Amino acid sequence: MKQTCTTLNRLVWILGLAFVLVFTGCSTSGGSSSADPAPLPDPAPESYREVPVNPEPADFNLSAINFVENLGAGWNLGNTLDAYVAGQTGLNTETSWGQPVTTQAMMAGLKDWGITTVRIPITWHNHVDSAFTVDEAWMDRVIEVVNYALDEDLYVIINIHHDNEKDVYFPDELHAARSMEFVTRIWKQVALMFRNYDEKLIFEFLNEPRLVGYSNEWVWSDSDPYHSEAAEVIGALTQSALNAIRATGGNNADRYVMITPYAASPQAAQSSHFVIPDDTASDKLILSVHAYTPYVFAMQDPGVSTFTTAHQGEIDQFMGMLNTKFVEGRGIPVIIGEYGATNKNNLDQRVAWFSYYCGKAASYGMSTILWDNGNYVVPSGGSFNELYGFYNRTAQTWYFPTILDAIIAAYN
Repeated sequence: MKQTCTTLNRLVWILGLAFVLVFTGCSTSGGSSSADPAPLPDPAPESYREVPVNPEPADFNLSAINFVENLGAGWNLGNTLDAYVAGQTGLNTETSWGQPVTTQAMMAGLKDWGITTVRIPITWHNHVDSAFTVDEAWMDRVIEVVNYALDEDLYVIINIHHDNEKDVYFPDELHAARSMEFVTRIWKQVALMFRNYDEKLIFEFLNEPRLVGYSNEWVWSDSDPYHSEAAEVIGALTQSALNAIRATGGNNADRYVMITPYAASPQAAQSSHFVIPDDTASDKLILSVHAYTPYVFAMQDPGVSTFTTAHQGEIDQFMGMLNTKFVEGRGIPVIIGEYGATNKNNLDQRVAWFSYYCGKAASYGMSTILWDNGNYVVPSGGSFNELYGFYNRTAQTWYFPTILDAIIAAYN
């Protein structure tokens, strides 16, 4: 963790530097020569829609480590509430990437199959006005889908997902002021509507925050000055969101929350540039990372289709590293918020991978949340790109039951 200044000083530095950049035309954005800073949004309204403070009975007494041990095997409602099309607003965005409307039956099916946690990625920027006030119909739909899962006694994770754009939020100094307004205002509104919910609702501040479009967008480097700058901005955004959530009271005063390093990278989490926020609640922070490891097997197209002992070593290395630094070193548990192995017509090898991956994670008390974008059929051209479909949301069955069996067995 970078400890060069206090939380207040970090926020002052970010916002102050953003002010300087706006009025001097300077730019440090991933090597870009653009001198146009992101404009500030319209002023926030005097008040937001909210529910009265009347918290549900809840148990926040577990340490974060013990809490995460209960989350077990999870699943992502991918390409759904996070879907967006440029210029499209309204509730139809939920199906704009080809997935069906979310139903209570979907969540009931997940529960019946042994899933214990559902991550609900949410994109907000196409459902806000010029002051970043969330459309009421969209917020109501988010609440409805969250309730579907909670009514099945599932743990639920919600977040800010596909909003990492330069005109929304972008983790560099040039866009820091606008980014701070977006992230803080969204989380304040979300927190005001969910502050009475019990401990099974978890807030994840940001999904894969990164320098979108930068030549070194995805692969963290400690020596890259743009990465270290981004990590500092991400730290300030996280702190501001956390402060806003805690200030809404109710059960949010003690809610478990997930903090994410640059690009949700396990390597970025190891860096001294990763900023862990100061929290008024005790022992409620959870590290969120994403890991399609090893890349050549789990994601690369074509990559390789055979899971080897060398690949096991890569999994051992990154999970062991996280366990040593965070679980054992700081008492901060780990949720692998996205993972999976793309379909390469190699079911037996994928089953072996899932068994090993989830078994290793479970041995460290880490929860794994399967990424599911609904796409599972290898096309006639043979491309294996992003084939992370697992759960038939309409029939409430699994396309590859033996993969599910491997996942569930790891946590039993």
